[in-house]
Amino acid sequence: MEKFYYSKNEFGLSREEIESALLASLDGRTLNNVLVIPPDFTRFHSNAGLITNIYYHALVERGCSVDILPALGTHVPVTEAEAAAMFGDIPFEKFIPHNWRTDVMRLGEVPAEYLEEITDGLWHDAVSVEINRMVMDEKYDLILSVGQVVPHEVIGMANHAKNLFVGVGGSDMINKSHMVGAVYGMERMMGKDHTPVRKILDYGLEHYLNERPIVFVLTVCTAPGGNIRTHGLFIGNTRKVLEAAIELAQEKNIDFVETGIKKCIVYLDPSEFKSTWLGNKSVYRTRMAIADGGELLVLAPGIERFGEDMQVDKLIRKYGYKGRIKTLEQFEKPENQDLRDNMSAAAHLIHGSADGRFNITYAVKNITKEEIESVGFGAADYDDVVKRYDPEKLQYGYNTLPDGEEVYYIPNPALGLWINREKF
Repeated sequence: MEKFYYSKNEFGLSREEIESALLASLDGRTLNNVLVIPPDFTRFHSNAGLITNIYYHALVERGCSVDILPALGTHVPVTEAEAAAMFGDIPFEKFIPHNWRTDVMRLGEVPAEYLEEITDGLWHDAVSVEINRMVMDEKYDLILSVGQVVPHEVIGMANHAKNLFVGVGGSDMINKSHMVGAVYGMERMMGKDHTPVRKILDYGLEHYLNERPIVFVLTVCTAPGGNIRTHGLFIGNTRKVLEAAIELAQEKNIDFVETGIKKCIVYLDPSEFKSTWLGNKSVYRTRMAIADGGELLVLAPGIERFGEDMQVDKLIRKYGYKGRIKTLEQFEKPENQDLRDNMSAAAHLIHGSADGRFNITYAVKNITKEEIESVGFGAADYDDVVKRYDPEKLQYGYNTLPDGEEVYYIPNPALGLWINREKF
């Protein structure tokens, strides 16, 4: 049975309220082995770390064996330091890395005819449904899929079945779902439910995981000043938990501006953003708010590479963020098999470009300006730029500088979606 918990004030649910809800979700269950699938460190502000910690200790106290399989997708494994920072005192050996290339089993497919139907004829191939073998292990009495519902560039709103089929899924689903989203158009999907990519994952969940003991534990959070506030907690094993979370996330995580932003400044916390693969959330989440001919300045002191995966890093360096048309042209060339074999990378290149509509500049410290420029972005020196645009002094939203320049500042792009109301 679904259980929904909402905060009664702007500060969100207290730890005590969260713990009480989580413990209640375990009542009446006979459990020996439990698998927890939380997000990785790139979703630090989901409060999934606290939730996983509470579940872990409660289950161990009941005599359960608990395994933790972070939903890495194509990201690098969680380090011991990251695990401690996000998940607290859970022993590091309990965290099992997911390898999206080797650790999966095939369950079936989403048929081509269905893909054609839900994409208005833009996609014609079937998609294999793959999942980490641990999810199908009959020893688990309960599988807890934990994570945050928030606007997302590939699917519209993140989490639920995405945490499984992408987070601990295989290459075909990861690659094709990203490419379907890119071909269909992110601006047709961001912030919405029932998108083509969501329908692919819903199909996989309904047809291939309907007998697994999966319970979704979804949060809706904001993090003003880096302080996590959990406005809603949604627990259950049906799609209703997703729909309730989406309704709240659309309220809490979408910000409308009244007219196009001429200059947008986004700060990327160096502990969270070390690649443009992640850092381009600054592009995805603001592109619907930036005016034609505007500028996006990304303050990126932690960026040191392009891809989370070294193979993807090479592809980004080779093809660059050159826009949708250029990327699709490269994708269709027979000699570019490496790009077709990594559709998620091709989709990322499309998502990470402004398509010539506005300018993107990365201000960096740990990667050369020449490298940044080689992939199609403008580049600047971080230490020089922050003399004028100091994240310690800028306030969220519109700021007017002493010389009269108006800028719009976003301290963390991962927690929201910004849209120009005039064009929504």
